[in-house]
Amino acid sequence: MMRLEHLNLVVNDLDESLVFYKAAFPHWRVRGGGESIWHGTPRKWLHFGDDYHYLSLNDSGTGNMRDVKSNALGLAHFAYVVDNIDTLVTRLALVGFDVAIMGAEDFAYKSRYFIDPNGFEVEFIEYLTDIPNERNRYDSE
Repeated sequence: MMRLEHLNLVVNDLDESLVFYKAAFPHWRVRGGGESIWHGTPRKWLHFGDDYHYLSLNDSGTGNMRDVKSNALGLAHFAYVVDNIDTLVTRLALVGFDVAIMGAEDFAYKSRYFIDPNGFEVEFIEYLTDIPNERNRYDSE
């Protein structure tokens, strides 16, 4: 078995980042955190998640995020499966985050993209079927 355990994100502000991620994942909690020096720069960090998966957030961010509308090298987006995308959209709207891209929607799934406070593009997807070949179809097949 293999699964993704965590993403490590360098952010500008831990509290601002938590507003977004707490709305997206209300069942998660701050698991722990601390302070450290990373390549000569002091930083605060925390792990936000559940017992099996989390986001490692580090507040030592500097510079500019890559433009997610460009072809510049770097992370394009990361995605999470959710049980109810409409509820997630409502929770994020209540804390000031609107859908950035509507994403796909058909009989098998629907997705929405958001930009977090640091400029990371995050996709959320709700699958409307449990049948793998319906969830994982490609137009080129």
